[in-house]
Amino acid sequence: MTKKKKRKPSHNKISNLTNTILSILKKERNKTFNYKQIAAILDVNDASSRNQIIKKLQQLKAKQEIEEVERGKFKAIVNTEYHTGRMDMASRGSGYIISDDFEDDVYIASNNMNKALDGDEVEFYVYKRRKRGKLEGEITGIIKRAKSEYVGVIQIHQKKNFAFVIPDGNKMYTDIFVPINKINKAEDGDKVLVSLEDWPEKADSPHGQVLKVLGKPGEHNTEIHAILAEYGLPLEFPHDVEEFANKIDTSITKEEISKRRDMRKDLTFTIDPKDAKDFDDALSFKVLDNGLFEIGIHIADVSHYLQENTILDDEAYERATSVYLVDRVVPMLPEILSNGACSLRPHEEKYTFSAVFKMNEKAEIKDQWFGRTVTYSDARFAYEEAQAIIENNVTLSAVEVLKNPNKIDLTIPKEVSLTGKVYKTSQEIAQATLKLDELAKIMRRKRMRSGAISFDKVEVKFNLDEEANPVGVFFKTSKDANKLIEEFMLLANKKVAEFIGKQNPKKTFVYRVHDEPDDSKLAALQNVVGRFGYKLNFKDRKSVAASLNNLLSEVVGKKEQNLVDTLTIRTMSKAEYTTHNIGHYGLAFDYYTHFTSPIRRYPDVMVHRLLQHYLDGGKTAKEAIYEDKCNHSSNMEYLATKAERDSIKYMQIRFMEDHKNENFVGVISGVTDWGIYVEIIENKCEGMVSVRDMKDDHYQFDEDHYALIGKNSKTMYQLGDEVVVKVKNTDLEKKHLDFTLIGKHEE
Repeated sequence: MTKKKKRKPSHNKISNLTNTILSILKKERNKTFNYKQIAAILDVNDASSRNQIIKKLQQLKAKQEIEEVERGKFKAIVNTEYHTGRMDMASRGSGYIISDDFEDDVYIASNNMNKALDGDEVEFYVYKRRKRGKLEGEITGIIKRAKSEYVGVIQIHQKKNFAFVIPDGNKMYTDIFVPINKINKAEDGDKVLVSLEDWPEKADSPHGQVLKVLGKPGEHNTEIHAILAEYGLPLEFPHDVEEFANKIDTSITKEEISKRRDMRKDLTFTIDPKDAKDFDDALSFKVLDNGLFEIGIHIADVSHYLQENTILDDEAYERATSVYLVDRVVPMLPEILSNGACSLRPHEEKYTFSAVFKMNEKAEIKDQWFGRTVTYSDARFAYEEAQAIIENNVTLSAVEVLKNPNKIDLTIPKEVSLTGKVYKTSQEIAQATLKLDELAKIMRRKRMRSGAISFDKVEVKFNLDEEANPVGVFFKTSKDANKLIEEFMLLANKKVAEFIGKQNPKKTFVYRVHDEPDDSKLAALQNVVGRFGYKLNFKDRKSVAASLNNLLSEVVGKKEQNLVDTLTIRTMSKAEYTTHNIGHYGLAFDYYTHFTSPIRRYPDVMVHRLLQHYLDGGKTAKEAIYEDKCNHSSNMEYLATKAERDSIKYMQIRFMEDHKNENFVGVISGVTDWGIYVEIIENKCEGMVSVRDMKDDHYQFDEDHYALIGKNSKTMYQLGDEVVVKVKNTDLEKKHLDFTLIGKHEE
């Protein structure tokens, strides 16, 4: 008889067993578990592992961290306080929870993530101990997923009958398992949109299905479509919505005109970017007999066409905003409205919603009127054309502007006729532009004195060829013509908000609010800008605003301008839509709304509807309904902004692909323990130099000095330093640019 072999016991120690058991019991804190159930969850069945679990359960019971409800059955002692917050993933699988319950963010290690993903609303608890001085916690439940759809590249394993989608972006730490019958005709290597369906208890990866094949990675349209899909933004209008829009009566009728203030004979014109296709605002100008100026801010009357409880309105609400990518606009409204019926095109009568002000030479408002109008645009200016009038100070004949060296064509006929009467010359339009510019400058100075902050951040734009390849980079800056329009739009927005906001009894309304900056963020900004010799004054609200304005003006034209502009904007709170008015800190307005862009922003449509409702004597609208709509609009604006930034980053990387053999001078715009970020001065493209590639020394991160310092040479690469870099790698799919560091820039 052969002797029975004795099984050798396993002596492998189960790592992190205390936290694992507590995690299991706290996650299902109303259930009891015995050691066998815990072993099954941990997928261990050898005697050594079972004994470790039994022993650990008794230890935790002795420490009164768990209780034995009945023999061998344990339950968590819930003396822990649970909190909720939003998950912000880091790139390595760990992350931080942002919660109103804590001043500091709460660190979550990758093994305590418990299937939470970036942006998810989660339940968590915080350990009594701290890790490296930081609060640390564990996620105990997912309240709401931030998103259920992801973009990535599919890898198909035909023999094994399944596929995995590797998501784009570095904040998604897991791939997505897709059964072969749910790949939706995708081919291996395609970029796809995948939907999360389930995440089984013991599965390492969530399960999903392919919703749409976007194309081959790296191709222009594929990557642009992927950006939209990543944020759940639409690419085109559903057929039934287009069909509905095309059937709308867009004619101008005598019956409708009779219900409106007729301002067609007032001198009216638009000033917009030269490549604009929709014009949602126009200005009218008239000198009154008493010497006052009557200035009308006329806005496309979108709400006349966009009726509530229609599929068109539902679609516009869901989109909430137009999305401006580098090579295209994804509009909120179908083209027949956005570029047609609602667009205040020259030499066309249009239905408008207007704010009309009577103003003196000091830009003081003596009278105001709000309501529906019909207008006629006499001319269309590009900003450059209006700027030429302002710079040349044309007082006698705007026609002379046509002779300027830039050969700017004002496209204004010498005379414009309406209903048989000949009047309105290019000379009148030029004189109106100069007077409006004068008044706008007075209003801007008043605003600045009241504590408004002047953000004139440089915008990066691309010259694209016919195939949307970037052939050049240029910077868009705000000049007098831009500021002229801005001031009158701000005036209309402010006065509409005041008109409703000051009514008694209080009326529900949509406000655009902006909270004061957080003190800790201001202190962090001072730490950075102090390196460049700038100092901020935090004495009170006005002194903060004044010193921020001083900072922003002092950096103009300097190497650190874009860095300081960006950091200052990040210091600010995020503007949002709400029914609860707290004023607008950045503009120094007690009341502010968005009234002036209903073609591209749904909140402006809501403002038009509410304003007309109250002008008609209507009762206050339901606050809860409008607060929900405001939240949705703010969220969609945030997603659209992220998509727009991604498209710029993508185009910058495409541009740099053709400049791989060139050296560039850049400014260090960020310093971390894994490397430095460098922004090229001449084109604002930002990339990363990995600390692993800095071979001349062993560099260590010095958090206090925002620097990497060489251990042996003491060479310091600090925030704001000028360096020379060369492109090492361009990754269009990940939207990532890697640089090789050549060295410090010697002037």
